Amino acid sequence: MSLKNRTLACLKPLALAASALITAFGASSAVQAKTLVCVWDVAGKTGDVYAQATDYAIAMQKHGADIELKSYVDERVAIEDFRAGQCDGVIATGFRTRQFNNVAGSLDSIGATTIVKGGKVDIDASYEVVRKVIQVFADPKAGKLMVEGNYEIGGIFPLGAAYPMVRDRKINSVEALSGKKIAAFDYDKAQGVMIQRIGAQPVSVDVTNIGPKFNNGFVDMVTLPAVAFKPFELYKGIGATGGIGRLPIMIPTVQMVINKAKFPEGFGEASRQYWLTKFDNALRLIKAAENGIPAAMWQDLPVEAVPKYVLMFRESRIEIAKQGLYNKQGLNIIKRARCSINASDAECASKAEID
Repeated sequence: MSLKNRTLACLKPLALAASALITAFGASSAVQAKTLVCVWDVAGKTGDVYAQATDYAIAMQKHGADIELKSYVDERVAIEDFRAGQCDGVIATGFRTRQFNNVAGSLDSIGATTIVKGGKVDIDASYEVVRKVIQVFADPKAGKLMVEGNYEIGGIFPLGAAYPMVRDRKINSVEALSGKKIAAFDYDKAQGVMIQRIGAQPVSVDVTNIGPKFNNGFVDMVTLPAVAFKPFELYKGIGATGGIGRLPIMIPTVQMVINKAKFPEGFGEASRQYWLTKFDNALRLIKAAENGIPAAMWQDLPVEAVPKYVLMFRESRIEIAKQGLYNKQGLNIIKRARCSINASDAECASKAEID
């Protein structure tokens, strides 16, 4: 063998090793490539949602994702950026993320998680309904339900019970709501349907103007969780004559949606499990916000009025589902969770919320 051939023979293993190293490095780089997650928080980077997202990004490194967060105070822009592919994931309210997964979006349905016992709301039991549904969705057996096309639900946690906040305490029954102006998020058509059903007038709002419209008297009532009380300065609208009814109309959630093609295989399931472990932490933040509202602003509704509200919630849900705005399968899953906690309720005599 000539000197040239012997040299080439010696170099060949080195070349193959170098090629393998480059290939391995490239594969490693692909796994470690940064993924951008858009995070909506009304308080921006100083808010609780963004803080939880920061902890999440660190924790998920062990699952092969190097996550970079981008803060948004305008939820609409965050969703639009995600749809346009400028973000690989988004964290926003269930109202906004419902378009990517209608089953998971069912959690934010009117009265779907509210438990009433003895004419009074059992708020702890209501939160347990939310927990049970999130557990179902985090179970590997429900993995297919969490995927629609290339979108996958990466986790859910509660934002807090949304209570009716009124400028006049006399608005404390279904009948008293007739003719009143009630704020309805323009991107959640279901709210408008329910408001019209009770003879009230829906007024279109979004997170940027719901506070001012209530505080300045353009609407008589808003439905918001306690975490919005201080940021939206709702105490100005409630004043000395208004109040907050202890009857959650719904328990809104914050949901994470990912473009599953941008994350490692199996990441969605691991992500859902992570957020499930943070449920109690979210609940502590909610309780702190509720306890931060002056006690004098809370109002217990008349016992005889509560069943009427509950019936109105259920009839509205069914009607809205028939219009295609709520997912029937999701509502049935939530009903099973309600009945597992409050089996004596008359509604539990039938299996399904809606056939």
